[in-house]
Amino acid sequence: MPASAQQPAKTGQLTIADIRLDYPSPNIPYYHFKAALQLPYPSIIEVEAAIDGKPLRATDLRKTDGLETPARPPIAARSPSGYSMAQDGSVYEQPQVIGWARWEPGKTYTVSLTVRLKKTAHASKDDVVLSAVKTLRAPAGPAVFSTQWKNYKALVVSETAGISRTNEPVKALLAFYPDEQHGLVKEIRVVAIDPVTHAATEVSSQVFDVQQHLQQDDRAPDKNGKPTRAVPLWLPTVTAQVAFPATVPARQSRVYLIYYNNAKAPAPGYDSDLQTTGKMPGLQVRNNTFSLTLHPKSGHLDEVKLNSLPQAPLFHHLETNGAIHWNPDVYIPPRPWTHTSDWSPPANMRSVTGPVITQSEMWGPMPQVPEVDASVRYEFFPGVPYFIASTSMRINKTVNCLALRNAEMVFKRELITHAAWYDVIRDTVITCDVQHMPDLTDLKMEADVPWIAFYNEHTRIGFAGIQLEYANAGLESDPRLLNPFFYITAGPWIYWARGLSHTYLSSNMQQVVPAMKGSMFSEKWAYLVYRTNEGGTPYAAVQAWQKRLTHPLRLQLVEEVDQRVSRTLEEVYMNNGKSGWEGRQNKKSHEAVKDSTHTIDTAPSEFFD
Repeated sequence: MPASAQQPAKTGQLTIADIRLDYPSPNIPYYHFKAALQLPYPSIIEVEAAIDGKPLRATDLRKTDGLETPARPPIAARSPSGYSMAQDGSVYEQPQVIGWARWEPGKTYTVSLTVRLKKTAHASKDDVVLSAVKTLRAPAGPAVFSTQWKNYKALVVSETAGISRTNEPVKALLAFYPDEQHGLVKEIRVVAIDPVTHAATEVSSQVFDVQQHLQQDDRAPDKNGKPTRAVPLWLPTVTAQVAFPATVPARQSRVYLIYYNNAKAPAPGYDSDLQTTGKMPGLQVRNNTFSLTLHPKSGHLDEVKLNSLPQAPLFHHLETNGAIHWNPDVYIPPRPWTHTSDWSPPANMRSVTGPVITQSEMWGPMPQVPEVDASVRYEFFPGVPYFIASTSMRINKTVNCLALRNAEMVFKRELITHAAWYDVIRDTVITCDVQHMPDLTDLKMEADVPWIAFYNEHTRIGFAGIQLEYANAGLESDPRLLNPFFYITAGPWIYWARGLSHTYLSSNMQQVVPAMKGSMFSEKWAYLVYRTNEGGTPYAAVQAWQKRLTHPLRLQLVEEVDQRVSRTLEEVYMNNGKSGWEGRQNKKSHEAVKDSTHTIDTAPSEFFD
């Protein structure tokens, strides 16, 4: 409900042309006030706001230039920690001021605004300070989420591919102060804000991977008794990941608020179709589309089936460990060809289970190859026909290989009739009848093949890999990959794999290629379990999911400034080096560079005396 506008400004008077309390929107994703000001004359300004006498640490100052729209995340942002962390030399005449205001429906609040009109970016004794006060009533619409939760953070979730998303799994890393969390796993609540009705609806969520850094910055005086620094370089922090299902229409944005800081919050009891049983490493995972098991010794994918086709499971169960998922792997003769699927068990294991995400992680040295470390991580979700697998390999000491591979999926030959993939060279989808493929024939494709699928035209079960990320890097040297490629081959089994360096399948199959110390190889795939269209394109589902999964929902985090955050910025520079701000004509020009520490005073002591 907007307050009635004041009369047109007189000389030296600050006019509040319009002010209202409003609900979160993608552009301002928190409960807030928004005030349109009219200055007596154009000026560089600084603004401070207070609600019921309590100053706000964060206010957003905007021009009415049409760049911002309510339905989209903000474009321009300045750090709100100090009064003017980014010194603003812009000239304003009719600015907008936005402040984080946790109002409740129907209640009355008094908003005070103070503006310093300046001739330069920094304050001076000639500045003019003007103030205005408005009392206004909050909207009497939908209730806000429970006030027992003292704080919240805002996430703007945006869709960019033109595909409406319903309960799409997303996860965000968040940071908290130790005294404002009382067991994040039980107290966090995720709330969706309806953009039309403004109703706040709690959605399922899951908190995991909680990490703490509780050490205080030691600011004790130096040996001469001088203060080490005016403000701490860091504050103790707790971080955690939060996963939840997001629903966002095509090419739109939605607001999700993450509430915390409630010591009396009961543990939530969310249900979903994601069910996890067993113990690491051999978990069994099921959702409403598929059921799968991880190998009881290695924790690698061992068997998978569509719930709608229980009579047609996919498996391997032949060579060595018998798992479906084999890689990373390395072959350094005369040692055996070793795969992470040969772990029995992995040196390190960790799992997370819950209604929104199940994670299974394994890492450690490759079997019989201590020079190489590797990791495998699976992520499973409710309500979707895919899971995510991330693998990495690090060369700790140079080894000479006949094979260095990743991303291998192996199935019993009789379970698969066809393969299909998008060929980036020919710009077309290639389909191949692999049931009649001669043994040890290789079908080769580019290393960055966007997707590849196996399916059975009789049972109509399909299994596809959608490549999400692929990276090779070297610390001490280039990775030195020899002719990297992706390929399919067949024998008593049929598999696809990536050859990073794979002379074993080359014309000169006994030449070795060094995998250099410091080299790192990583990739991330989505594996889709699906049913082919009867009489239709057998890979249509793969193409649809490939577009969706390679255009994930985008997240933008917006947080309130805590009162304990300092109003100055301090940086540590190497060797008493220059900061780059020396001599700059704004408030940052009077920084102090001392003992390799750089301090920027962003809150003039004379401001708002």
